[in-house]
Amino acid sequence: MSSVQFLIDFVFNIYLMVVLLRLWLQFARADFYNPFSQFVVKATQPIVAPLRRLLPSIGRLDTATLVLALVVAGLKIVALNLVLGGTVPNILSLVIVSFIIVLKEALTLVMYVLILRAIMSWVSQGRNPMELVLGQLTEPMLAPIRRRMPDMGGLDLSVMVVIVFLLFIQKLLGDLFGIF
Repeated sequence: MSSVQFLIDFVFNIYLMVVLLRLWLQFARADFYNPFSQFVVKATQPIVAPLRRLLPSIGRLDTATLVLALVVAGLKIVALNLVLGGTVPNILSLVIVSFIIVLKEALTLVMYVLILRAIMSWVSQGRNPMELVLGQLTEPMLAPIRRRMPDMGGLDLSVMVVIVFLLFIQKLLGDLFGIF
């Protein structure tokens, strides 16, 4: 049964990260004509487009995409409970746990994007379209840290500082909620 549980967890987490990436791209006003951005938009557009007719955006926050992320997290919980022989939780606990899962996956996504950007900076031969979008997403987090850190002789430790901070937040939330 653990193999089925792993597969369900993996599929839902990957799609949840794509949905959260779309939300992040929209919030950061990243280049949507970039091939990487186009992949994210095309993977989520069939579900987000109908939701947008019902849920208008609030400022820079795309509520339709946020609701889709919560629905994906909720469906993951329901699918895992059904596979494991449990019952479907009540709606209030489903919404609360969905929020916690979305928060956990958002923090994990930010770490993955930071690590990917750091690796691409080491091996990239030039300006890669994916590198440009990753820069648009992560630079607002990294620039304030770079300004405050002393010069390290060409080493940029801002990514490591943000990752340590994100790991701290995840551990703190794990202590508070117990499911991280």
